Amino acid sequence: MKVLTIKQPWATLIAQGLKEYEFRSWKTNYRGDILIHAGAGIDKEAMKRFKDLNLEYPTKKILAKVTITDCILLDKDINKKICNKNPLVYGTKDRDGYAWKLSNLEKLDIPDTINGKLGLWNYEK
Repeated sequence: MKVLTIKQPWATLIAQGLKEYEFRSWKTNYRGDILIHAGAGIDKEAMKRFKDLNLEYPTKKILAKVTITDCILLDKDINKKICNKNPLVYGTKDRDGYAWKLSNLEKLDIPDTINGKLGLWNYEK
C-alpha cells in the first residue's frame, strides 16, 4: 500500500481527524487509499500550538489509513477557505502548492517501527 511520511504533530492531527488537508509543493494524480506514517521529524514550533490537545505524537509509526480524494491547486481563496475551517490546525499562512484532500479516516495500530521515505512510497506487511 502507498504511504506518506509526515512530520509530527501533523501526522497525529490527520490520524485524529483534525486535519483533512495535507499541503504539498507537488501535485499527485493518485487517488485512493494511503497510510499516514509519522516520520522521525518533529515540527517543534507547531508542537507548541497543540500541547493543550493532550495527544500522543509517536514517531516512526504508521498511524492511519486515509483516502486521497482530491488534489487542489491552492490559490488565495481556496487557502483562505481551508484556513477558516479550522484556524488552530491550518493557521492563517498563505500557501503555494497543493492541498491533498484526505477522507475515510481509519485509525490503525501497527506496532512496527518504520523509517520513512520521501514522496509516496510502498509498504508491504
